[in-house]
Amino acid sequence: MAAVFGRRLRRGAVTAAVAAAAVAALSASQAPGVPSPQPDNGRSAADSSDEASGPDGASGPDYYTDLPKLNSPTDDPTAGPGGGAPGDAEAGIPATVLDAYKKAEAELARSKPGCNVSWELLAAIGKVESGQAGGGNVDANGTTIKAITGPPLNGKGFAHIKDTDGGLYDGDTVYDRAVGPMQFIPTTWAWAGRDGNGDGKKDPNNIYDAALATGHYLCRADRDLSDAGDLNQAILSYNHSSDYLATVLSWLEFYRKGAHQVPDGTGVLPRHPSTGVGANPSPTSPSLPGAGGGGKSPSPSKPPKQTKPPTDPTKPTDPSEPTKPTDPTKPTDPPTSTSPAQTVTKLGVAGTGDLSAMAGDVFTDKAAARATNAQGRGVGGVQIRFAVVGDTDATFSGGATTAVATTNSSGVATAPAMKAGEKTGEFTVRATVVGRSLSGADHKATVTARAADGLARVGDKELSCVAGQEFADRVTVKATYKGAAADGVAATATLIKSADDATEADKGPYFKDADGKAIRTFKGLETADDGTLVLPKLYADDATGTFLLRVTTTGGATLTVELKVTAAPTGGASERPTASESPSPSASPSA
Repeated sequence: MAAVFGRRLRRGAVTAAVAAAAVAALSASQAPGVPSPQPDNGRSAADSSDEASGPDGASGPDYYTDLPKLNSPTDDPTAGPGGGAPGDAEAGIPATVLDAYKKAEAELARSKPGCNVSWELLAAIGKVESGQAGGGNVDANGTTIKAITGPPLNGKGFAHIKDTDGGLYDGDTVYDRAVGPMQFIPTTWAWAGRDGNGDGKKDPNNIYDAALATGHYLCRADRDLSDAGDLNQAILSYNHSSDYLATVLSWLEFYRKGAHQVPDGTGVLPRHPSTGVGANPSPTSPSLPGAGGGGKSPSPSKPPKQTKPPTDPTKPTDPSEPTKPTDPTKPTDPPTSTSPAQTVTKLGVAGTGDLSAMAGDVFTDKAAARATNAQGRGVGGVQIRFAVVGDTDATFSGGATTAVATTNSSGVATAPAMKAGEKTGEFTVRATVVGRSLSGADHKATVTARAADGLARVGDKELSCVAGQEFADRVTVKATYKGAAADGVAATATLIKSADDATEADKGPYFKDADGKAIRTFKGLETADDGTLVLPKLYADDATGTFLLRVTTTGGATLTVELKVTAAPTGGASERPTASESPSPSASPSA
């Protein structure tokens, strides 16, 4: 019979029996390249990682530990078409939920082809996090009909994260809670959220949005999920427990061997200990794989003997309080449960603070933050997340809007270089401690318009024409910035009255607009990739003499060019061409 445990337990509180069961399930039916994790007696060494908060919130939100059958539907000779027999409900995934996983896989294959995310992995995580969106209890757009939220992250057995979204997603204005079918906490959703169904919104309660966001979350750090090591790291980044890793890998292997679509709302719901609803009638006595219904399980009245933990896990500690000094003569347990991040009490801006760059350029300076403890000393080995916040198209290298860096021995973490987009204005680069709810450190960043500080004419040929005709040569200039070609710089060309009077001239050479009308100021010009700019064609009216053309660019570069207009030869011609047309060869004066 199926090894169904029917328990939804807090991370870090999963029993050794559950971990052993997960390992046994994987060992019995092992996928190529999928490693078998070891049981951790209800505790994972990964729990002390610097990035102890996955999208569902540090060591907090609970998850379902039900395990699949050791043999998948396609191994069952009684299975029907598509690999699922009528009674094989475990392999059924609600239609909309399955569609969301497959659409996310397809999108990620385009946007992150080297990551190799499979829909089966998304389904495995969705199964463990929410029982496939509560058995597929979603509307036609993929939004959950009933809210799926985890416990309040109040530090009592979970992470301690005060409300950050005003209850927008989780309905809690005191503490944050994990939200939606993939259990994202609001602070993570703020940077990881995606619009998976194209409705213009990023909603953690929508399975299309949440599935795509999960895929992007797993693909961070340039992971290739076809590699067993990267796959493990990705799953552990979602929830740092080897028990969780084993459970997800069990479902991944199960779905790889076969799954089928079932109508929305008909998926199998894991049994929750608070309700007793589910396939297993006993909320406290999970059966081990292969043991059938009579498998021996731990007695509720006689729990297995355990080593007393160094601290009471039900009593959260205040990370802002300094650690009390210990007696050096007395041995102490190794601090396996305290990560460097937990000793940080303050995060501040390091280095230059403000950042600036021209559109399209790489920022000269990088965002940096310093993590310190209660004594003001820098804390090394802390993961700092840098996020681009605001109305901007600036990104870190690779086009990402977030990046994670680790503090050095002085407590300083430096973000990767950023590149400005074309959108000008101010935005924020926010640094936060991964796994903590400390106040972030904000860097002000500014993107200015492309500019030039130098402007020179290309060529030295005299620019002249006969009154009433057009100039044979067009004016070409080149813009530079700090000696390099300045591309994409906005420029304006104006016929001015004199060197001392830059107002627009009322006679002499002129340009033509799109309607053929004479104009003496031409705006909206832009330099090419090599910094050059070829001005529109110039025409002359009846006025003769030397005239001035002034070209200016964003950034203040200025160039003045002389234009000469000579009088038309007399005699012969019965009519002088107008200022809007050029004479034909036959109109030349006769001898």
